[in-house]
Amino acid sequence: MQTEFILVITTCPSADQAKELARELVKRKLAACVQISQGISSVYEWQGELCEEQEFNLQIKCLAQHYSAIEHTLSKLHPYDVPELIAIPVTQGLPAYFDWIKETTQP
Repeated sequence: MQTEFILVITTCPSADQAKELARELVKRKLAACVQISQGISSVYEWQGELCEEQEFNLQIKCLAQHYSAIEHTLSKLHPYDVPELIAIPVTQGLPAYFDWIKETTQP
């Protein structure tokens, strides 16, 4: 059985781009809330090169049923060729918070 609530994680190269994505997801009612972290350091390999960059982490609180639309939206708007996009099932939490997610993500 699929979990009703998920936490989707992605990163962006700038705070402005992270805010733009967050606003778009909330405006489209795909996410109840998107938290943006302060800059973090990411070390990774890309196209055979070792890279170290500053990024901004986004935590997207949403319903599992919106994942496909979130993936589609981020695929079109995200500045990376291959953005991090990870969905984590949320199995427990404050019922009132879950109610709020449902209320704010209804069209």
